[in-house]
Amino acid sequence: MSRSVIGVVLVLFGALSAIALQQHGFWGILQPHFQSTGGAQVFADLVIALSLAMVWIWRDARATGRNPWPWLAATLALGSFGPLVYLLTHRDRAAR
Repeated sequence: MSRSVIGVVLVLFGALSAIALQQHGFWGILQPHFQSTGGAQVFADLVIALSLAMVWIWRDARATGRNPWPWLAATLALGSFGPLVYLLTHRDRAAR
């Protein structure tokens, strides 16, 4: 995936996240996921997807000589921002 696409996604997602945080606060963003089974399903899906992303980050970072811990911590603390920034800073194997 091209860096420009990842950059655009990161900026747009960051703007959406900033607006949501401003309007609802951190707990206000999480609260709907615990009020219905539909919200719980979306939250569980996000946890599964980010867990798979962290497994990929771990393996890829180790294979490319990068420290995976900052990226895993960023994913746990910031959600999709961790994998997006990891992809943005990722170097192709052919370039190395």
